[in-house]
Amino acid sequence: MNIITDTRCTGYSAPFHPERPERITSTQVKLREQTEVPITWIEPRPCDDTAILRAHTSNHLARLDVAEDFDSDTAYFPGIAGYARTSAGAAIEAMETGRAGKTVFSLMRPPGHHATPQRAMGFCYLGNIAIAALEALAKGVKRVAIYDFDVHHGNGTEAILLNKPGTAFFSIHQFPCYPGTGARNVGNNCFNYPVPPRTPRAEYRHILETALNELKKFKPELVGVSAGFDAYARDPLAQETLEAEDYYWLGQTIRGLGVPVFSVLEGGYSNDLPDLIFAFLRGLEGL
Repeated sequence: MNIITDTRCTGYSAPFHPERPERITSTQVKLREQTEVPITWIEPRPCDDTAILRAHTSNHLARLDVAEDFDSDTAYFPGIAGYARTSAGAAIEAMETGRAGKTVFSLMRPPGHHATPQRAMGFCYLGNIAIAALEALAKGVKRVAIYDFDVHHGNGTEAILLNKPGTAFFSIHQFPCYPGTGARNVGNNCFNYPVPPRTPRAEYRHILETALNELKKFKPELVGVSAGFDAYARDPLAQETLEAEDYYWLGQTIRGLGVPVFSVLEGGYSNDLPDLIFAFLRGLEGL
């Protein structure tokens, strides 16, 4: 298992904000202490403007350096543009590692799937996985699918990839819930699977599997996974029911797709996040 991470991504924070540095540091400790999954640690490189500007406007990129909060959830922090660039660079590194046939997970912050072409929102500043998908197309991949199992709809990824040839987006998320989008399919390549709050685990699994079966029909050469762990039963930001065993199953099932895969951390705000990530990684490794 290749883990792309950099402790420097913990260098910004706001008091009592759920997207906190401990999400990374506690997971790093968990993964360094375990002995079941052999890990190769990779340090990411910042993303360059060429890759970012495939997904975002130049105005948005410039706005990251303006010392004003983006919204009530998404603050300005000194150096946030650099943190966001490195998180996007980690997603590209994950894409390249996955494309080479290796199992890989980007353990970075900030997350990305809410950042639209023109706007930072929902703790997200740059659309990490969408940037990586468009980089894959630029490097010759013909068909890239994104599978987003974060409990919140990946509205930013959807907005960036909407009707983009060679891409397909599949999002399974609680609805109603932040950001209030994702109630139905849009365009010709964005497929949404809204799940009511407190959906029983077995039913939630069935929906996750249904989306994966539809993804297979797209016949992707490469699959990017927006791995959010906030559909967990004890996550503070949503009202769903999944347990660690379900994330292990997800990892196993995604491994069973039989195509190159790369995974990028999105949400997950419970204190059990390290255990949930580890369960998913064990599934991905087939352990």
